[in-house]
Amino acid sequence: MKIEWLGHSCFLINNSLVIDPYRDGSVPGYAPLRLTADKVICTHEHADHAGRECVTLSGKDCGLLIFEVASWHDDQQGALRGPNTIFIVSDGDEKLVHLGDLGHFPNDEQLAAITGADYLLIPVGGYYTIDAAMAAKICEAAQPKQIIPMHYRWGEHGYAEIGELDAFLEEIKKTTLFDRVAIQELQGN
Repeated sequence: MKIEWLGHSCFLINNSLVIDPYRDGSVPGYAPLRLTADKVICTHEHADHAGRECVTLSGKDCGLLIFEVASWHDDQQGALRGPNTIFIVSDGDEKLVHLGDLGHFPNDEQLAAITGADYLLIPVGGYYTIDAAMAAKICEAAQPKQIIPMHYRWGEHGYAEIGELDAFLEEIKKTTLFDRVAIQELQGN
């Protein structure tokens, strides 16, 4: 599976599926997105994840199976920031899980759905999502083959309140999973 990080929580999968495009100006430091893809999906309706208008659809089938798992954007069942959808994407061989703006430790059903993924795209910056320590605990519980951190502050990219990647790297070093972390290079920003 080809995975390209386009900034914040936005990824292009197999040159055909865009997950969580951000709207113009919604995330400090990131250039506007102008993409063409077969399909676009959004984990929730906040501007930094729901920029569907930034993606021109080709009209083709994306060739991927996409499953949804309901979750919350906070640890109070959505009372603070609403719902969040976890997307599970499969090409028939590999399974990718995009956690969106997950704000809580997954319940048993959610954890069963994400466990053993080939790729786990996980928010690590805290403030609007789970923090670095919770992200490391979720990785330990889910045991993905590769961990791809997202939704963190990187230099001048991202919200000032969100933590940087280093905090997550320090937490994941406390586990046996550090060698599974794959840091994506930013594409096009």
